[in-house]
Amino acid sequence: MEELLVFFNHLTDPDWIVAHGGLYLLLFIIFAETGILIGFFLPGDPILFIAGIIIANMEIGDSNPLLVLLYWISLISIVAILGNFVGYWCGKYFGHRLLKMKDNWLFKKEYIYKAQAFYKKQGGVAIILARFLPVVRTFAPIVAGIVGMDFKKFVFYNVLGGVIWVSSLVTLGYLLGENAWVQRNLEYVILGIVILATAPVMIKMITGKRTPVELPTK
Repeated sequence: MEELLVFFNHLTDPDWIVAHGGLYLLLFIIFAETGILIGFFLPGDPILFIAGIIIANMEIGDSNPLLVLLYWISLISIVAILGNFVGYWCGKYFGHRLLKMKDNWLFKKEYIYKAQAFYKKQGGVAIILARFLPVVRTFAPIVAGIVGMDFKKFVFYNVLGGVIWVSSLVTLGYLLGENAWVQRNLEYVILGIVILATAPVMIKMITGKRTPVELPTK
C-alpha cells in the first residue's frame, strides 16, 4: 500500500514520469483509467495536462514541435478510444455479472448507477461529457454496453469524445508547460484541475438519487 501511495504522489511530477517510462507510462495510465474497471481511481485529467507539459519540455532537435504535439495527441487519443471500446464490450458481455457482484472497498454498484443516470439524462452526448468526469468516464462505456447502446452510435461519440478530451487538456498543458509561474505552482495547478473535474461528480453524488440499471431484454 505504501508503494502505491508513493506511485500516486509521483504522478504529479513530470520529471519522475519521464524517468519511469515517459509518455509510454502515460499511455498505459490513460488506457487503464478508460478501459480497465479498477482504473477508475487514476488521475486522467491531471495526467493529460502533465503530458502536455512533458511534450513542451522535450528535446526534439530539428523536429517541428507542432507535429510532435499532434503525434502524441493522436497516440493518446487512440489509447483513450480503445479503452472505451474495452469498457463497452465488458459491459455488453459481462454486465449481468458485474451487477451481481457484492460491493467492496474497490468496486461499488453505485458507480454504475451514477454513470447510468448520467447516461440516461444526456443520451449519446454522455459518452463525450463523461470524458471530463472522474469515475463516470470509466463506467459510462460499461453502462453503454450493458444497456445495449447502438454500436455505430457509440463509435461516433467515443471517437469524438476521446479526441476532444485528450486534445484539449494536452494542448492546455503544452501551452502552459513552459510558463514559469505554472512550473513553480504545478501542484496547485494540478489540484485546481482535479477540483474542477471532480466537483460535478461530488455534487451529483450528494444531490442525485440512485437509479437502477435497466438491462436489455434478450
